[in-house]
Amino acid sequence: MPDKKNYKILLLDDDRLLLNMYEKKFSAYGHEVLATLSSAEALSKLREGYNPDILILDVVMPHPDGVEVLKIIREEKLADSATVVMLTNQGASQDIEKAKQYGIDGYIIKAALIPSEVAIEVLKIAESKKR
Repeated sequence: MPDKKNYKILLLDDDRLLLNMYEKKFSAYGHEVLATLSSAEALSKLREGYNPDILILDVVMPHPDGVEVLKIIREEKLADSATVVMLTNQGASQDIEKAKQYGIDGYIIKAALIPSEVAIEVLKIAESKKR
């Protein structure tokens, strides 16, 4: 595992199976994971003061979608220093550009990686942001 730091991670995905898999992977690596199934729940936790080191947002979500959630996070200045990674199956260039306008640190296509690889890639992105 490339990382030794224990991160606080907020993970947003409406697919319970994937959410559980990613939560288990990050937890197995020693990271604290707050897994949320809805955008409203994720925003509520952030507004209550949860301050993650890493935000992992699915793009395709019931309203608001992941990019809209990120827009709200930026507007409300929530988790300002968090590494933001979009984790989605939306890989069209316009999807990526739309997310980039809100200052993402990484964009991962779920279908291209297995959950262990996703975890490693997210941690690499977080480590590279620290440098």
